[in-house]
Amino acid sequence: MDWDSIAPILVSGIVLGSLYAMMATGLSLIWSTLGIFNFAHGVIMTLGAYVAWQVGTEDGFGLGIAAGLALGVAATIGVGCLIEVTLVRPFLGRANVVLLAVITTLAASVFIENAALLTWSGRIKQLPPLIAGDASILGVTVSAHEALIVGISPAILIALWLFLKVSRTGRAIRAVSQNRDSALLAGMNVPLLYALAFGMSAGLAGFAGILLGSIRFISPVMGGEPMVKAMIVAIFGGLGSLAGTVGAAYLIGLLEAVSVFVIGLYWTPAVLFAVMIGVLVMRPTGLFGRK
Repeated sequence: MDWDSIAPILVSGIVLGSLYAMMATGLSLIWSTLGIFNFAHGVIMTLGAYVAWQVGTEDGFGLGIAAGLALGVAATIGVGCLIEVTLVRPFLGRANVVLLAVITTLAASVFIENAALLTWSGRIKQLPPLIAGDASILGVTVSAHEALIVGISPAILIALWLFLKVSRTGRAIRAVSQNRDSALLAGMNVPLLYALAFGMSAGLAGFAGILLGSIRFISPVMGGEPMVKAMIVAIFGGLGSLAGTVGAAYLIGLLEAVSVFVIGLYWTPAVLFAVMIGVLVMRPTGLFGRK
């Protein structure tokens, strides 16, 4: 294979990895902070895309895609905080909290999905690109929107890392994730920090959904496949490791792009699951996870 054949595959993998990194980092943040999975993560992506479409397009309120982006992310942050307060917080501290969180967040997923169906119907929709035109990555022509995804995803994730590493609130979230009881004894507002973590996770999901809604069609079940990919990435990279999740996102993106090129789209999900299972057999904590 020459460079002209390899470059499009590489660029496709980078674009996919950038999207998967934003999708999966939110899941990893919730796991590292609360020790649970949020199974409403995928439908929150869908909600962000729908709100952005309603606010920003001419078929909706017509306020422009920038307003749609801002209000879509804000709406998902609010929904994330609401899910934590009403469906997760009452069960924190129980021995079976993980199972209860699975049930309650799955219920939230079904509720939001059906609410989207009733509100916007089942007809597919699509967002306009955030940036029109074309761009070049490694000599491959892509849409400017895809180039934006490649550029903005690392910037957002670096900003999140700096927030968790440097800011007082970010260090408090990390402290809660390490030892909840000690954080309570130190006087930290643990419920507020949990809600903040859920809100940030949902905001990342909503933003990823808006970016995805300009590439693919929006429907009430749009978040199903991205949710599965985000789970694969989070588990593959190592639950609770944000850096591992980002690294795994790009590895999975490249693997998916190569797999689609070599064996086709139909068998690619099986390849991704097989790789994840193989990694977990050898490293139960994930590729970059720690005990």
